Amino acid sequence: MDAQSGAEEVSALGDAIVGVVANPLSGRDIRRLVTQASVFPTAEKANMIQRMLTAFGAVGVHRALLSTDLGGISASVFRALERHRATGPHGHDGRWPEVEFLDGQPIRQTAQDTVDAVRRMVTAGARVIVCLGGDGTARVAASAAGDVPLLALSTGTNNVFPAVREATIAGLAAGLVATGAVPGEGATTRAKLLEVRAGDRTETALVDVAVSTERHVGARAVWDPATVTQLFCAFAEPDAVGLSSVLGQLSPVGRREPHGVTARLAAGAPRQVLAPIAPGLVVPVGVREIEPMRPGSAHRVDAWAGVIAVDGERELTFGPGDEPAVRLRADGPRCVDVPAVLAASARLGLLRRTAADLGPVDTDV
Repeated sequence: MDAQSGAEEVSALGDAIVGVVANPLSGRDIRRLVTQASVFPTAEKANMIQRMLTAFGAVGVHRALLSTDLGGISASVFRALERHRATGPHGHDGRWPEVEFLDGQPIRQTAQDTVDAVRRMVTAGARVIVCLGGDGTARVAASAAGDVPLLALSTGTNNVFPAVREATIAGLAAGLVATGAVPGEGATTRAKLLEVRAGDRTETALVDVAVSTERHVGARAVWDPATVTQLFCAFAEPDAVGLSSVLGQLSPVGRREPHGVTARLAAGAPRQVLAPIAPGLVVPVGVREIEPMRPGSAHRVDAWAGVIAVDGERELTFGPGDEPAVRLRADGPRCVDVPAVLAASARLGLLRRTAADLGPVDTDV
């Protein structure tokens, strides 16, 4: 498929729409206070969105749907949009797509804001959802995205699932998928996920589930591994940060491998591993039995009461009678494979242009 036929396909299917949701609170949890990690600034999140808008416009995205917030991200992008309209689509920024802010709905400053925004984007016809945040933001965005491809960019504290990637490159990949220039079947991969049930409650995780002996949710982020008795990982990479790094150093599992891994933890266990459980925090963790997790098989939680954290954040308390269990599933979110998309773009010549295509050069830029 060449660029022209891709554009014709988009015309037949309707507008190419990309949704962008940015979590204003990502990168600001308790793990930032107990370590030497830096805070991810609001200004950079807004700048990332602006760089994506430039990339969207370059590859023919018609409309971008942006979440709103009280932290200053959407306000900063709105001001940039006004400046861009005033100066015109010339210079380094190029043409931006039509931008629609998803306002008119209460902002709670909780994860529900991300869920509501992604659902509105899906309903409006978004073909790709880009989310800016950490593992927790990606988890809740994935829960609302359905089968719409997700592209998660890292702006959080523990970032295992989202990629640390230049926003311009991510914007090009998202735009090429949204316009249909690169077919979705070769441009996306299906992630694994973990499903945890406790009584009548269910949560999912994209990276890990941790069972803590603490009895209340409190500060949501888990940063003390001494309280963790069991750990379940959809994948555990050796170069990860966070709780999955414990098994990443002992029994690594890639995110594209079909199985997962689980272990029981104990401070006095003979086997110890130095694990980077948060930025600037490397601690010894005792590990007992390690077992593989096969898709569909349920693993019981040993403790009779405690708190279960999903992707590093405490979400579920449980007690006697709840009988919590964790199951690995193969039907996680569809994720945009950025290297594969841009490799396809190079193969198909989607970003190639002639001097005639570009028109006269503005020598004042």
